[in-house]
Amino acid sequence: MLRYLVARVLRALLTVWGVVTLVFLLVHLIPGDPIDAILGDQAAPEDRAALRQALRLDRPLSEQYALFAGDVMDGSLGRSFRERERSVATMLGEVLPYTAALALASLILALVLAVPLGAIAALRPNGPVDRTASMVAAAGLAIPNIWLGPLLVLAFGVELRILPLPGDDPGRLAALVLPAITVGTALMAVLARQTRAALIEVLSEQYIRAAHARGLSPRVIVAKHALRNALLPVMTVAGAQLGALLSGTVIAEKIFERPGLGTLFLEAFFDRDIPVVQGCVLVVALVYVGVNLIVDLLYGVVDPRVRLA
Repeated sequence: MLRYLVARVLRALLTVWGVVTLVFLLVHLIPGDPIDAILGDQAAPEDRAALRQALRLDRPLSEQYALFAGDVMDGSLGRSFRERERSVATMLGEVLPYTAALALASLILALVLAVPLGAIAALRPNGPVDRTASMVAAAGLAIPNIWLGPLLVLAFGVELRILPLPGDDPGRLAALVLPAITVGTALMAVLARQTRAALIEVLSEQYIRAAHARGLSPRVIVAKHALRNALLPVMTVAGAQLGALLSGTVIAEKIFERPGLGTLFLEAFFDRDIPVVQGCVLVVALVYVGVNLIVDLLYGVVDPRVRLA
């Protein structure tokens, strides 16, 4: 088990570094000059040369990569081109708690709604409940965040006035409710469909029929035997979506005026702030790989067959 864990961690770190290296190369190959984004194209040549030297952009690409690796090793992740007095790690530390809270709240909301909805639909396939659940899931996938968010604000913030309006103290717990619904609705639909499909497949297995033959109640069979095994693919999808939520909350952050990783990345990309772009990608890659590693380890907790293998 220890050798397996060490091998998985090493492979995860290599994957993260490969992704970040690829982003480093792509950012430097994209047309455009960060100096133009900062000073404009009317700046004096000596000012452009001085800034290029200060930002270490006058050095060969290989040396820039070595400097970037050093910045990663010392934990600073370099310094922003726009705000030279601040490290990228500091900027990420300011916005990451907001994005992490929104991503976790959206994931929890999606799981709490999706697993029961998918399970109920799987127990009566092609019946009225299944068709209703399928309609809810389809609506969740079809409704765009950019429409759902303002609609929720109008309903619960403006008309009913029971939840905060955009920009009202994003650190409050109540300010998470509407953004979490906006982001988690589509994820809920995906997880509900995945739960339904996985549970229908598990319920057709031989050991489920044997449990019925032994006289176990349908509730015990579903809760103790079928649902645990059906959760494996659901865990995989949920783990992958958590990493996507970290970088995919830009629309919700804009609608509800919340600081976040997605907004920071988007602004840095258009400003050609290369260190901030690389730092954002590094964090998302670490989360992706880290969550997938945790999901792999949880397989053995949920399904004893994986642990024994």
